[in-house]
Amino acid sequence: MLSIKNLHARIEDNGQEIIKGLDLEIPAGQVHAIMGPNGSGKSTLSYVLAGKPDYEVTEGSVELNGEDLLELEADERAAKGVFLAFQYPLEIPGVGTMTFLKAALNAQRRTRGEPEMQTPDFMKMVRQHAGDLGINQDMLKRALNVGFSGGEKKRAEILQMSLLQPKLGILDETDSGLDIDALKVVSEGVNRLRGGDRSFLVITHYQRLLNYIKPDVVHVMSKGRIVRSGGPELALELEANGYAEYGEAA
Repeated sequence: MLSIKNLHARIEDNGQEIIKGLDLEIPAGQVHAIMGPNGSGKSTLSYVLAGKPDYEVTEGSVELNGEDLLELEADERAAKGVFLAFQYPLEIPGVGTMTFLKAALNAQRRTRGEPEMQTPDFMKMVRQHAGDLGINQDMLKRALNVGFSGGEKKRAEILQMSLLQPKLGILDETDSGLDIDALKVVSEGVNRLRGGDRSFLVITHYQRLLNYIKPDVVHVMSKGRIVRSGGPELALELEANGYAEYGEAA
């Protein structure tokens, strides 16, 4: 599904290298978690994969299902099936949540040469997915993320992901700021999407998220690269011992 080899990336405005020779392979159908200290490059990796323009790849390769991901713009990557759930979803005043969701879905369908989804079918699909995530209709009528609690913002993102049905879901510290009830709902939404043709990269500081989204592999990231990989038990070890043995973050 995802193949990253010797990836180097830096911030464009100051030239600071953040990713320093990272290698990562995620087979189809698997959930991989990345843990590590602050400043180790975890969020930068998610931005580079999604195509955020503030970052420049200087070396290495990234392939999604055998296709060069780095040659594609952010919207093209999204249409190919890359989805990034942000740590802090943005508020967009004046843009209704339903309007945004329909525009996002149909933009991807147009890029893939598929017919746009008409309003009645779209409304039916949204109601079904929103119900699964405990999202009420009043929330869907509001401007995107405006006045939403942290849990509501994350539920709205998982709703978007469930509608778009990505091939690769990247969750950048999606547990940040969530209470235990919201964490369970968001995790259940992710788990419903798990399957043989979809993979997830879960970025988190804390093992608690991995109690609900069970990873196949856990990686430790430090100083811009993967320094250790293991099974789910590695997350428990990190929770108990911290990251001191992996040195200071870059």
